Amino acid sequence: MAKKINLGIIGLGFIGKVHLRNCLSLKSANVVAVADVSKKALKYARELGVKRLFTDYHELLKQPDVDAVVISLPTYLHAPCAIGAAEEGKHIFLEKPLARNPEEGKKIISATRKHNVKLMIGYPLRYLIDIINLKKRIEDGELGDIQTAYAVNIGVGPFTHRAEGTIPSPVPEWWMNKESTGGGALLDLGSHMVNLLRWYLGEIRDIKVFIGYRYNLDVEDYAISIVNFISGTTATIDVGWFSQETAISIELHGTVGHASVVHRSQNRVITAIKLILGKTSKFFKPYLEELSHFVDCIKRDDDPLTSGDDALRDLEIIARAYNNSLILTNQNDYSPISS
Repeated sequence: MAKKINLGIIGLGFIGKVHLRNCLSLKSANVVAVADVSKKALKYARELGVKRLFTDYHELLKQPDVDAVVISLPTYLHAPCAIGAAEEGKHIFLEKPLARNPEEGKKIISATRKHNVKLMIGYPLRYLIDIINLKKRIEDGELGDIQTAYAVNIGVGPFTHRAEGTIPSPVPEWWMNKESTGGGALLDLGSHMVNLLRWYLGEIRDIKVFIGYRYNLDVEDYAISIVNFISGTTATIDVGWFSQETAISIELHGTVGHASVVHRSQNRVITAIKLILGKTSKFFKPYLEELSHFVDCIKRDDDPLTSGDDALRDLEIIARAYNNSLILTNQNDYSPISS
């Protein structure tokens, strides 16, 4: 019988809990330890059958039988945790974005190369079957040359307590601090869409962005980017944290045809029931697929599809966008264009 991969889960926030449940369902892996500063989160893991619980992730990293870690920590902790994991010889699944900035990202990649461990970044949209099928249609020439593209990723962001039917809970302070996050909606949601469009259309030549502050936060809560690709495609990327209804879509228009993909969120009641039952809802299926791929890469000694190098390129492009941005601080400050 093939050896199972022993996993440690670091960070049990909302996505961390999704990863924990998904990892527990993988036949080729065992969850042997979790780490989180919250005793309530650790109690949740214990109730799911995890026996080794740590409030300090450094202690988890020292466990000799842990082969790999799944890191879902605040962005400012990505670099120290991932570098520490590499130094302990653990393979790494790291939630996007790779880091707060390209400099931190380069340090992470350098550590993983030095210690010969795998690094995979959590880009679940890349594991959605409709997204994959659209990639095949592009490669087969079904759409011709792609002239324009539109990418949308809008939802509640960190404000999940605002969604109808959920129990109010405070937003973690780090989400609102630019020093902790490295950026707002553009970095959080834009990294998904930049990665996806680069996969479809190739490298980016230039990017400009309008960023806005609807809720007067330290970080932007919406952004619209205009992106020019070396291939000649021009794309619009629209991201935001302002809607209680999730909207994720890709639309491509080519010289032969056009195509689109819409990733719909599942009914909240159905999603909640599945979460209570420990099952994976349709919306979170790609999260299960990406973790299955991560474990398979370790077992087969393959390179992950969503690599650290790829995520670093996304981070560099978004950093360029921030440096090439127009800030919309108050919509009332703008007058109509005169004739």
